[in-house]
This record gives sequence, C-alpha cells and structure tokens, in this order.
Amino acid sequence: LQQQLDSLVGLPNAKRELRHLINFIKIQGMRVDHGLASVKMTYHLVFTGNPGTGKTTVARIIGRIYKLLGVLSSGHFVETDRAGLVAGYVGQTALKVQDVVKKATGGVLFIDEAYALVQDDKDVFGKEAIDSLLKAMEDLRDELVIIVAGYEHLMERFLQANPGFKSRFNHFVAFENFTTDELVAIFEQLCEKHDYVYDEAFAEAIYAQLHALPVETLPNFSNGRYIRNVFEKLATLQANRLAEQAIVTKEELQRLTMADFEAGMRDQLFEK
Repeated sequence: LQQQLDSLVGLPNAKRELRHLINFIKIQGMRVDHGLASVKMTYHLVFTGNPGTGKTTVARIIGRIYKLLGVLSSGHFVETDRAGLVAGYVGQTALKVQDVVKKATGGVLFIDEAYALVQDDKDVFGKEAIDSLLKAMEDLRDELVIIVAGYEHLMERFLQANPGFKSRFNHFVAFENFTTDELVAIFEQLCEKHDYVYDEAFAEAIYAQLHALPVETLPNFSNGRYIRNVFEKLATLQANRLAEQAIVTKEELQRLTMADFEAGMRDQLFEK
C-alpha cells in the first residue's frame, strides 16, 4: 500500500505528510508493544486542493493502511457530500447523518466539498449535520476516521466557522495542481493501462499541447480529470476512425495516430 501511494504521479507534499503520519502510528504501536505510554491523537484528516488532484484516490488507500496499522477495524471507504448528509426538514438531517455514519463505522468517511455543509449562519440543516458528525466523532473515536476535502481557501473558512469541528482535525494535507510533465506522465499511464500505444510524433504533439497549458494560473483546472477526458476523447476519435474500416487488426486497435490527434485539434480538445 505504501508503494501504491508512492507510485501515484506527483503529490510530493501529500506523500510526505502521510508518510510522517504512518511512521507516527507505527512507532506508537511499537511503544505499546514494549509497555510504554503512547500519544493519543485523532487521525481525522483535511485534504485541500483543486478537483482531480487525487484526494479521493489517496483517501481510499489511507483507509486500508489505517486497517493494517490497527487504527480501524475494516478500513472500508464511504464517500458522501452535503446532499448525502443534509435533509430538507429539521430532525431528518440527524437521522441521515446517522445512516451514513453507520455505513462508515470501522472505516473512512470521506466528505467531499465539505465546506458546503454550512452555507451561511442561517443554515440550520447544515449546522444539524455538523453537530451530528461531531457526536459521531466523539462516540466512535476508535471506529471512525473522517476525511474532509475541498478547495483550500473554502476549507479554511469552513473550519474557522466551526471551532468544534476544527479542534478534531490536526492533520492538514495539501494536494498541489499537477505540473504539465505530471499530466504527460498520467496520460502515459492511462495509455499503458488500457493497451494503447503511439509513435514519437504523437508523443511530441501531446507533449507540446500540454506544455502550452498555463496550469498554474487556470482557474478551477480539473487536473487529473482533464487529462483523463483528453485520453477518453482520443480513444473515441480512434474508434470513429476504425469503425469506417471493413477489417481492423489488433495493432490498429492499440495504436493512436496523428489522425486522431488532428481530429482532436479540430474539436478544440485541449482548449476544452
């Protein structure tokens, strides 16, 4: 699992912070084995970053690592958001949260876009959800880990507005935008995983287009989702080209060509 985490493209800060946390848990376990006192702490996490930076993928791995280290009994993964926790009537939200918590007990509850839980001071439904989550964190201290995720500035504002919630999170993990080189590496991995190949001219064309992206300044850039969309669109364009042929060989099924790339350019694939 550590190798699986390390093999993810990019995410140097997230990998470092999580390695430190894993080392801490391992050493505390060794201290207990030797009859020494251990430092009690919560293992809830705050993941901050833009969409498509690997937060959900890492959260799944962390749940399984927590199980192996004895933090959680099962390490399974349950994902939700405001819609999955907040109901339309007072009193129903607490029941909805209880249902989600019950499913997640023994594992990780991952709350994406957690800042949306409380939209303003008058949001009684969101406040009820937070209060119910706080109770669950207290009651299931050794059986539930909550990971909240979202944009950095919105998560900071959200936690500042909920001091009770913030006091239970002492691990913050920042997920940076992927660099253009990392986007290229993800594209290569997607092709390898799905048995697609391409020649040097195609590789250079993809490389040039991705390097033309101002990924550091693009607002709301979708990172890994963007490059997956590029890959899937190129695979679709290849399929459209091959569907016109009477006979298609195995080699043709695998190969992405400049014709596919040029079709993508005509569709403004990279701009989209």
